[in-house]
Amino acid sequence: MTEQNSSRTAAIIGAGQTGVTAALGLLDAGFQVTIHSDRDQRSLRDDVPATGTALGFGEAQAAEAALGLDTYADRAPNHTGLSVRFAGPENAELIGFDGTFDGFVGIAVDTRLKADERLTAFQERGGRFVVAEVTPEKLDAIAADNDLTLVATGRGGLSDLFAIDTDRTVYAEPQRKLLTVTLTGLGYGPEVFAHRSTAGGAHSLFSIFAEQGEAWWGPYLHKDVGPSWAFLGWARPGSDWDKRFAAADSAASAHKIVKEIYRDYIDWDLPEVLSTQVIEEDPESWLKGAVRPVVRKAVGATANGHLVVAIGDTAVAYDPVAGQGAQSGLIQAQRLVAAAAAHEGAFDRAWLETQYEDFLRFRSDAAAKATRLFLSDPELADISNRFFPAAAVDEKFASALVSLLHRPQPFLDIDSVAAADAYIEQVTGAKAEAVLAKFAPAGRFERSQYSAAAAV
Repeated sequence: MTEQNSSRTAAIIGAGQTGVTAALGLLDAGFQVTIHSDRDQRSLRDDVPATGTALGFGEAQAAEAALGLDTYADRAPNHTGLSVRFAGPENAELIGFDGTFDGFVGIAVDTRLKADERLTAFQERGGRFVVAEVTPEKLDAIAADNDLTLVATGRGGLSDLFAIDTDRTVYAEPQRKLLTVTLTGLGYGPEVFAHRSTAGGAHSLFSIFAEQGEAWWGPYLHKDVGPSWAFLGWARPGSDWDKRFAAADSAASAHKIVKEIYRDYIDWDLPEVLSTQVIEEDPESWLKGAVRPVVRKAVGATANGHLVVAIGDTAVAYDPVAGQGAQSGLIQAQRLVAAAAAHEGAFDRAWLETQYEDFLRFRSDAAAKATRLFLSDPELADISNRFFPAAAVDEKFASALVSLLHRPQPFLDIDSVAAADAYIEQVTGAKAEAVLAKFAPAGRFERSQYSAAAAV
């Protein structure tokens, strides 16, 4: 702690994963920090669902490590790759590949667990935690009393303080309806999902249906039961999946819907899915909804002109299909903490906007574009029609493609078929046409022969 830092104050509005991470980082950097939340700590842990699966890869884990925080790599089941299946019109089974992560792992951790443990550490180290609703009027007073005020929640109209960046916001509405549920009853050995990969349960699974949406299934660390599995589904509006997702009203009903979808559409993975069980001690182990991908201007002003900064989902909301939301929030928090700790002047608009623009260029712009690729955005169809078949026939390219979830930056400048082909050649060492000439539709994916009894 430096003498210069010790007198500076910061306020964080919102006690989710990103807000508490930023607060703990600023506290450790010598700031006097107060977190404001509309729920107490027990309620934050036990009375609300986790905000998605919060899957994180190498860059996000490095951001946590840079802040001196637990990455959970030694506590959570590690993902070492991603197995992808793509079904076209009328559910024709077209593309299958298994990408192995190179030099990093994926870790999905219950955001309630992370936030709870970091909030405990924050208070133990002298941070102040205030439980009260923060309205725009109260925010004005909070911002007046602090050198730096970060808004990590959009509730209560707080998101309205940050204008939408129309140049970076592509969609006018949510692209998918979401359903997630966390379950137990399945291990991680090579016999689990063996039909997908020799890595078995060490790889997460992604299934894409041109007419329905996407389904992800992966290892997870739940706040109560520990190692478990999570399902996350994305339904195209108006699809059969959309209608089924809408009927969910509990963890048990969500589980039933997931089993029925796998029985009717994704039967190649059905035996493992039928082996899973609801987490009875956590009635909040499921969630449904929709997210409009939005990029906001990060700097806003309260009624009396005090500057506030959006962070995490309040700044950039991604569709969860490519796992970029939680990762970007952690990376933004770490970069902002590091910059604030080194900064000696006032946190004026120019400084705050510079930090945000640097973050957008370093991570968020690429993350948003990679998300559009995995959402099967029609504007990127010509590129995806090269990338996914190339991954099906070349292991190196399969690894590079799934690694965009970890580090999306290589995809930012790929905006044409020529650029896509150049990237395929760069990764594989062969001409794109030669790689793609080897592709043939799958015809029929291998089905699971998993037996829960044999796995015991």
